[in-house]
Amino acid sequence: MQFIPVLVLMVLFFVMMFGIGFILNMLMKTTWFPSYLFIIVILPVVVYSLWDHSSSLMSHLGSFQIVDYMTGIAGLAGAVISGWTIQKLRLGGYRMF
Repeated sequence: MQFIPVLVLMVLFFVMMFGIGFILNMLMKTTWFPSYLFIIVILPVVVYSLWDHSSSLMSHLGSFQIVDYMTGIAGLAGAVISGWTIQKLRLGGYRMF
């Protein structure tokens, strides 16, 4: 595992989920929707679509590399921080958000 590509991948997932979450928060006027979307929809779809069902779920989750978990955590962090940012902007008096 090389360090630079993993770092770039983590930053890319963070920025992508932050941007998508920020736009969804502005359009739908919900603060934590992107975080819920990430946890309830995206993670199970990725885990279920890659699972061959011949092994147990725990062995399937153990087959992922640390890079997979780091990018997933970076994406979740981007979604959560977008909700936190929108919340702070709303408390600051910005009506657009």
